[in-house]
Amino acid sequence: MTAPRPLTAAAVAPASPARRHLLASSLAVGAALVAGAPFVRRARAAAPFTLPPLPYADTALDPVISANTLGFHHGKHHKGYVDNLNKLVAGTPLADMPLEQIVMTTAGKPEQGAIFNNAAQVWNHTFYWQSLSPKGGGRPGGALGEAIDRDFGSLDELRKQWLAAATGQFGSGWAWLVVDGSGKLGVAKTPNAEMPLTRNLRPLLVIDVWEHAYYLDWQNRRADHVTALLDSRIHWGFAAENLARGG
Repeated sequence: MTAPRPLTAAAVAPASPARRHLLASSLAVGAALVAGAPFVRRARAAAPFTLPPLPYADTALDPVISANTLGFHHGKHHKGYVDNLNKLVAGTPLADMPLEQIVMTTAGKPEQGAIFNNAAQVWNHTFYWQSLSPKGGGRPGGALGEAIDRDFGSLDELRKQWLAAATGQFGSGWAWLVVDGSGKLGVAKTPNAEMPLTRNLRPLLVIDVWEHAYYLDWQNRRADHVTALLDSRIHWGFAAENLARGG
């Protein structure tokens, strides 16, 4: 897979081998977060999900992402998805499920679209914060660097394809570095709340291209924002951890 690949919605059969594989993949990626900072934080039964804290100070990503943007993005948008999810699953069997299982259970089911959208957005945003670092950018080495050279030809080609996916996503969405079922790296873009886990792709990193992720700082210059992230904020170490854990 050497070019951005659009992803389409598909239902997941409750007891299929593919469903079990996807759920296992999602749990594996969840385990890749910083030790001691669980991907989904459980609270009281009335509100089973709480907002995970940022893994850095709100000023740490300046000037690429300002504290003002982080305050709205994390404290308003991300928190809003958490609050909505708690309301939507209250009093249902979903309230007792891990976040990843809610995503997989509701994927591709229009009657549960609101639950999927909010659960997936909680997951996507939590993964996004981990995909960034105040000391990001540079050139990844080790197994990740070798895989990038093997599957893209060079880091420059990966950057080119990732930028094309991020700028080519019409409207709101996400641009991902992923691994397919054969272990090959690729770039994918997803609209709105969609995510690779439901498409049998394992995410390594993601860039948020919803306008609220960059508009206060960059206005309509999405390409400049994405380029700045790739230059100095993308967290190759997080990608390397996810690649090493497999799925």
